[in-house]
Amino acid sequence: MGAAGSKLEKDLGDQFPEGERYFGLENFGNTCYCNSVLQALYFCVPFREQLLEYYSNYKNGADAEENLLICLADLFTQISSQKKKTGVIAPKRFVQRLKKQNELFRSYMHQDAHEFLNILLNELVDILEKEAPTAKNEAETSPPEKVANGPKNPQANGVQKEPLVTWVHKNFQGILTNETRCLRCETVTARDETFFDLSLDIEQNSSITSCLKNFSSTETLNAEDKFFCDKCCSLQEAQKRMKIKKPPHILVIHLKRFKYIEQLGRYKKLSYRVVFPLELKLSNTVEDADSEYSLFAVVVHVGSGPNHGHYVSLVKSHNHWLFFDDENVEMIDESAVQTFFGSAQEYSSNTDHGYILFYESLGANKNS
Repeated sequence: MGAAGSKLEKDLGDQFPEGERYFGLENFGNTCYCNSVLQALYFCVPFREQLLEYYSNYKNGADAEENLLICLADLFTQISSQKKKTGVIAPKRFVQRLKKQNELFRSYMHQDAHEFLNILLNELVDILEKEAPTAKNEAETSPPEKVANGPKNPQANGVQKEPLVTWVHKNFQGILTNETRCLRCETVTARDETFFDLSLDIEQNSSITSCLKNFSSTETLNAEDKFFCDKCCSLQEAQKRMKIKKPPHILVIHLKRFKYIEQLGRYKKLSYRVVFPLELKLSNTVEDADSEYSLFAVVVHVGSGPNHGHYVSLVKSHNHWLFFDDENVEMIDESAVQTFFGSAQEYSSNTDHGYILFYESLGANKNS
């Protein structure tokens, strides 16, 4: 392990970024799903910085009960404050807390990295929202009922009530708008919904851009799927489509590589080749202005099936690409990223496929 660490330092030489740390994470028996996602989140710099800032403020305050947010912040602080530049850290406290809190992760079975990411981000938000009333009261000495976590209707006794926006929301949350147009009266009904990631259906020899186009394509609702139009007061044929109303600062794209095949009665892994660019233009937004993004991490599923295999991650840090495989960290060439697009043929010896993609907005308005 030490040799691998020193090799990475040799490879980077005097280009080793000032103050950066590259640490592998020990595997506690099939915890690669967790390690690969944690590495992607660690190199999501705005998220890391806000988590470390939160922890430094927390440590100065009163001791609260241990939770997943504290365990994650403690792990990130451990990594960032290491004297050595490279090495291995055991995320024991975090994994123990995860298993204690969620029975889904208690077994030594193969887990799904996307499911873990989803549970983790939602849990962090829950913790921050529960803490918010006390923080707000101290800051504003206002009664608890004024805290912005109530109903989403704007006016309540003349006081504007907004849903609470935490720093997790500021990084990952986007807004989708679901538009349904009645084909009889042409009335458009729009419903907004928030998201932390986009799950995209995939096709063989496709690209992220074409998957996003399909995600926003118009679907006709007819026969059994007719839409109840409030204006017509009856079920009508309608057209429906999903557009991105507010793109997130960090865009997380989940490729739906595991598909339930009815004839087989089980899930099958789709090894399809899906090209993901290093720079992505998001064009299916409500405002037609393109949002530009840069790829900084990929969680890769290695293996031919959904119930076994391994997860690794590719990370871009200070213009270098690194490959994280549990304890091992090595430098890779940018051109190697394309070897994780998938396989153009159904049966291929390459089983390393991009599964979760992390893009950061290149826009200046980072937290607006």
